[in-house]
Amino acid sequence: MSGFGVAQPVRRVEDQRFIRGEGRYTDDIILPRQAYAYLLRSPHAHARIKAIDVAAARALPGVLGVHLLDDVEAAGLKRIRCDVPMDNRDGTRRANPTRTLLAGDTVRHVGDPVALIVADSLAIAREAAEAVSIDYAPLPAVSTMQAAAREDAALVWSDAPANRCFDWEIGDKAQSDALFARAARIVSVEVDNNRVVVASMEGRACNAEFVKGRFRIHAGTQGSHWLRNALAPVIGVRNEDVQVLTPDVGGGFGMKIFVYAEYALCAFAARLHGRPVKWTAERGEAFLSDTGGRSQIMRARLAVDEAGHFLALDVHNTAEMGAYLSPFSVFIPTMAGTKVLPSVYRFQSVYARVEGLFTNTPAIDAYRGAGRPESNYLVERLVDRAADELGIDRIVLRKRNMVKSAEMPWKAALGSVYDSGDFAGTMQIALDAIDWKGAAGRKRLARKQGLRRGIGIGYYLEATGGDPSERAEIRFAADGHVDVLVGTQSTGQGHETAYTQLIADRLGIEPAHVRIVQGDSDRMKSGGGTGGARSLYSEGSAIHAAAQLVVDKGRSAAAEMLEAAASDVEFRDGNFTIIGTDRRIGLMTLAAELRRRGRDPAAVLDGAVECPVPAHTFPNGCHAAEIELDPATGVVRVVSYAVADDMGTIVNPMIVAGQIHGGVAQGIGQALMERTVFDESGQMLSASFMDYALPRAGDLPDIHVKLHEVACTTNPLGVKGAGEAGAVGSCPAVMNALQDALSEWGVSVDMPATPERVWRAIHSKPRG
Repeated sequence: MSGFGVAQPVRRVEDQRFIRGEGRYTDDIILPRQAYAYLLRSPHAHARIKAIDVAAARALPGVLGVHLLDDVEAAGLKRIRCDVPMDNRDGTRRANPTRTLLAGDTVRHVGDPVALIVADSLAIAREAAEAVSIDYAPLPAVSTMQAAAREDAALVWSDAPANRCFDWEIGDKAQSDALFARAARIVSVEVDNNRVVVASMEGRACNAEFVKGRFRIHAGTQGSHWLRNALAPVIGVRNEDVQVLTPDVGGGFGMKIFVYAEYALCAFAARLHGRPVKWTAERGEAFLSDTGGRSQIMRARLAVDEAGHFLALDVHNTAEMGAYLSPFSVFIPTMAGTKVLPSVYRFQSVYARVEGLFTNTPAIDAYRGAGRPESNYLVERLVDRAADELGIDRIVLRKRNMVKSAEMPWKAALGSVYDSGDFAGTMQIALDAIDWKGAAGRKRLARKQGLRRGIGIGYYLEATGGDPSERAEIRFAADGHVDVLVGTQSTGQGHETAYTQLIADRLGIEPAHVRIVQGDSDRMKSGGGTGGARSLYSEGSAIHAAAQLVVDKGRSAAAEMLEAAASDVEFRDGNFTIIGTDRRIGLMTLAAELRRRGRDPAAVLDGAVECPVPAHTFPNGCHAAEIELDPATGVVRVVSYAVADDMGTIVNPMIVAGQIHGGVAQGIGQALMERTVFDESGQMLSASFMDYALPRAGDLPDIHVKLHEVACTTNPLGVKGAGEAGAVGSCPAVMNALQDALSEWGVSVDMPATPERVWRAIHSKPRG
């Protein structure tokens, strides 16, 4: 398809229904006899529950039920667990507290749900919540990692001494120590990956039914099979007793992968009351109940030889878990984050120790990039520090230590094998795009205006992840369309367009005749969901294989129609053709002809494939940022931004650029303005958009994207993940640029570099 095939920057097909207001999200679903759920949440970060009186609330007209933990557990519902296997450095098991769906005798963070109210309307449920009387006995709380680590700190969990969830390590410490012992220079840095609120445009929501002995859950997820498989054990039923339906989803960013208490509670209430029960998070509720992101304090040492070559990297990371363990929480700073610590550099050894601490705050889990942005930020800040201390140009130092394209495949220090990449070449593209050489002149001009300019880069390496297989089904529908069933879930990335492009390219089918079907755990046998930037290379490979199966099956049917041997028929551009002749029949015409002759084209042509994912991919690239700083106010403005990305073969450059733009916006937000603040008692002081700053259009520059396609060798499409890369490289680029501007004062600022922080740093010591 010349206009809608692979590599074409076609507009997203799904946007047509969105701009017409025809998108359908979970909160849009109103079922017959709809009931509504409201969660009464704790106002304390840590407290004992001495008594609860719900009699007045239950007596209100329109209230179906006011339920506490005893009610839920009596109905057979289980606790939410984090099942990631992990041993501590000393061989002992990590702490693994489970989460009850409602608080029992203790609440552990502000927003911890205590009671479930179900009513005919949300207004009645709210009124009932006000009638519930709870006697709390407040307990000491720890709201930061620093507070949790003190010797006299209050314990979030009595069986987690020192508030430690785990103390984990990876790498060969003895080898690393030996390299440090012979280093000519050791460079150190400490950075703060500040805690952020995910703040997806659409909040979490669910609507649960109990129909003919099965649960039907409508919910905004990142994979209907993921939620089904996680939710069924909590409800206490088999997977096949749960159907999850995911409609349109307004942003996920990792936060919508997980099973949450609200989903199980709605299912419980739907079965108990015999009515569908809907819950939708309000924005303030989301701040206190969604998983948060990042929140890691990282220290690193770099060993360098006399010639400026990197020898070894030693990292100590302290990661916040929050009060409860979300399903992937312990995985993010450990197995996920450390995977990219070697980055694009030729370290001989990398060793990392990661400690996880409990605090009286909402849980921390995956957020766009899931551990990889944190590690890349650390490494790129460290490389810039090394360049400064060694007196070597920061670009020269990077090139000196980068893995060369001729050395691919490259086995990195922690065991990952990079199949492809042109790191130095990609970096040069970014430098040219931002006019790195002209920065000195722009700095002089800014100084004349009383301002300061800084320029910086952040080279990143991503390591995609997710389920080890993916499924695709191509079905020829009775109405003449082709349905493509996929196991991933779009949350705004443009999957429908990219998958349609693959079908158009592989089968020559007009896009208008293709329907992408997702989000129904009953219609698809399995699905790996969306997370870890895996969708295109995993689902795309499955679609590729399913399309080939359709061609192979269709060749026999076409040969029969054309009265030729199957071996004499080839498929090209949507047509089966007898080799060496002009006799042909199109695939869609073949389906129509089968139907006309009384045969079901689905029985002849349909193809379903469960495709293994033998290896994940390593997207990489260079972000370059130029900032302008006003020393009088501390205000930092990003004035220029360029990205050069290697995401392998590109299916749709417009969609890829859009994904990069969104990720960069999130990175700039974290770097300069997003700040989650808790007071000493555990109250969130930044619990609304009045106090938590998200970047707006005026805070962002034009973002220039250059795509340097180095084909991946581990999947048939040659693609690499694209969804998370923008958020991985942006923080170090912006912060290294800011540090460049601050260099004349000899001070440093960490994220978020708010005007107050920058101003205080500049004026912290006299100039002279």
